[in-house]
Amino acid sequence: MKVNQMSLIEHITELRRRLLIVAISFVVFFIAGFFLAKPAIVYLQGTDEAKELTLNAFNLTDPLYVFMQFAFIIGLVLTSPIILFQLWAFVSPGLYEKERKVTLGYIPIAIMLFLAGVSFSYYILFPFVVDFMKRISNDLDVNQVIGINEYFHFLLQLTIPFGLLFQMPVILMFLTRLGIVTPMFLAKIRKYAYFTLLVIAALITPPELLSHMMVTVPLLILYEISIFISRTAYRKSQKNMAESDKDVSS
Repeated sequence: MKVNQMSLIEHITELRRRLLIVAISFVVFFIAGFFLAKPAIVYLQGTDEAKELTLNAFNLTDPLYVFMQFAFIIGLVLTSPIILFQLWAFVSPGLYEKERKVTLGYIPIAIMLFLAGVSFSYYILFPFVVDFMKRISNDLDVNQVIGINEYFHFLLQLTIPFGLLFQMPVILMFLTRLGIVTPMFLAKIRKYAYFTLLVIAALITPPELLSHMMVTVPLLILYEISIFISRTAYRKSQKNMAESDKDVSS
């Protein structure tokens, strides 16, 4: 059964408390990012893709900007489990007991999907794109002068969004559990969702068909997987509601 309903003032107070926890956690992990940013940057500079390039600083502040950017991202990634838990804790009073236990398990799944998305884009997509860009430069007899800021900006632009897009199954499953969306609705808007994913893929990939398809196809498959998972979550949610109504009537 669900917990007692809260008043509007109690909801606002609870939301403020959880936002404060997230903010304090982010500050702590952002500071930790200052110690982890340098090893991460040095490691990425030693990869095969970066070794073949000479990274330059075109502005005096470029190295500092890259360092701060990595510290921020590391802090945000480390804070993400706390963000997800606080989100779950805020909405869980409106869920049934079984739903609270199930949705709590979404947190490690979301983290694993994020890491899977980042790994896919970094180890498979990114080397292909870099090699493609170098081949174009060689064909056009262009001497590439790569800025460290531009290199890491391109790397993060390609990998981080892909990690976030891999959250689609968990997000849609969670929204299904809350009753915000249904698998029927997701199937109905399939063509619009496909078009949106095509646009997103075009925004995070270079203007080249093969790399665009390497991003688009996994996203479309993810959407279909999300519909399947949503159906499962919807059936379980309907079953839990029926059981709860039966308990109340008895």
